[in-house]
Amino acid sequence: MSQKIEKITLEINGMTCSGCSSHIEKDMNATEGVLSSTVNHETGKGEFTIDVDKMSKANVIDAVNSFGDYSVINNVDEGKVSVVNSKSKNQYDLIVIGGGSAAFSAAIKAEGLGLTTLMVNAGLDFGGTCVNVGCVPSKNLIRAAETVRHATHSNFKGIKPKGAEIDFAQIIKDKKALVASLQQQKYLDVVSDFENLTMLKGWAEFVDNNTILIDRKDTYTATNVIIATGATTNIPNIEGLNEVDYLTNVSLFDLEEKPKSLTIMGAGYIGLEIAMAYNRLGVKVRIIEFTDRPLRSQTKDITDVLVEQMKSEGIEILPNCRAFKFEKDGDNTVIHCKCPDGSTTQIIEKGHIVVATGTKPNTSKLGLENIDINLTERGHIIVNEKMETSISNIFASGDVTNTPAFVYTAATEGNAAVNNAFSLSKTSIDYSSLPWVVFTDPQIAGAGIDEIEAEKKEIPFEVSKLDLIHVPRALAAQDARGFIKLIRNTETDKLIGARVVAPEGGELIQQLSMAIKFGITISDLAESFYPYLTLSEGIKLAAITFGKNVSKLSCCAS
Repeated sequence: MSQKIEKITLEINGMTCSGCSSHIEKDMNATEGVLSSTVNHETGKGEFTIDVDKMSKANVIDAVNSFGDYSVINNVDEGKVSVVNSKSKNQYDLIVIGGGSAAFSAAIKAEGLGLTTLMVNAGLDFGGTCVNVGCVPSKNLIRAAETVRHATHSNFKGIKPKGAEIDFAQIIKDKKALVASLQQQKYLDVVSDFENLTMLKGWAEFVDNNTILIDRKDTYTATNVIIATGATTNIPNIEGLNEVDYLTNVSLFDLEEKPKSLTIMGAGYIGLEIAMAYNRLGVKVRIIEFTDRPLRSQTKDITDVLVEQMKSEGIEILPNCRAFKFEKDGDNTVIHCKCPDGSTTQIIEKGHIVVATGTKPNTSKLGLENIDINLTERGHIIVNEKMETSISNIFASGDVTNTPAFVYTAATEGNAAVNNAFSLSKTSIDYSSLPWVVFTDPQIAGAGIDEIEAEKKEIPFEVSKLDLIHVPRALAAQDARGFIKLIRNTETDKLIGARVVAPEGGELIQQLSMAIKFGITISDLAESFYPYLTLSEGIKLAAITFGKNVSKLSCCAS
């Protein structure tokens, strides 16, 4: 018996990009009775070849309507159209799991494209780590602590500060008010008038590649999904730690009563920023670090400057010290540690333990085992430069991925993920000139690679390191802590990396990042104009240092 074949052309509403048309084609081709499908999102039409013994036009229409947020338009008399079947309320173009910077950036991009979007968030409130418990509160407290420092210390012999009266509870209350204000203004208010965005609170768990279950109750489907669930503090598995009421940045920043003292576990950038801020606010601070020095990711000359400053301010640093047991002794916490020489000791903490031992991605409760997505050994979702995961319709962005963990990279990634999910024009992200800052005092900032990375990559390089004692601005301020280090490719003379250790050194790094991005040479940097008595003049002097001894140059030299 010969097969009865019919070709049907339908107008389909709701397609916004090639991903939509590909989704319909794939699902229709998997439907019994459909022999082939060709769908074009630009014309809004789909052509379906069917076996009429197994499939009717009505069946085709019902199938298309069931796949996602699409509706077949039925041609009727006098050119009028009507939508056949209403869409399900739980079907969207895009589901974004998370509520931080990456998630909001994705939602904003999606709204601009006219996509129906569901944002589902759990854990931290909408706004995520940065505004609630990260960048905003920490930098607010750091600036408050700097005010105290300036009121109690002077670099000028003729100026004798009289000190500062600290109302610790008021500082924290003001911090809370700032967080609440920025969360409302910069996150919730921004999306308040979005017509296509639905925001839900709840735990999302994957059922399959297109479907999530929220709080084990309701299911939602979408053409594409973006995972932007962020990261949380990695709590080490140490005996007794869970029984001593430890704090993290999430809980520490809300304490309105000034702690008696703090022992901070970990000397990465989070631990160091906390240490300097709280120490300057009048809290006795100790840092326990299991490696040989703080901020181990940077070269030793950088951490040497920082350690000297922290010790001068009374912060106790215990490198190569590994805690192996915690226990309570009345109101005190006893920390059992293994010392560098192999012996053990007991440290008594009368205040609080703060865990700042890095972060871990929030992937454990997502049901990722149901979709078989590729992860790193530490649980980060593996993405490429387009934010694509190992599953074609699932993207990821922000701290949950194997990309640099900054709020500004997360925002860029969220935008790129939506663009690449729904547009034929793909966006790739290049981190080679990425700028970053650690907000200690002096600040530590970087862009590009350092000398160790250059050596590993077998790039021919040369380093120029200019101590701030040679920068007129630092001399005028009588504060020459730190240096400017430039790394150049000796074959091209192009700047490939920079590190700055200086008071307000973070203000220099964007210029150096742009120089790396656009291939500026060291000669270009040395020959450009810089205002005299600015810290940025140090960049010119550091560039000149590749060929001259700046200590023997006049202030007017070029």
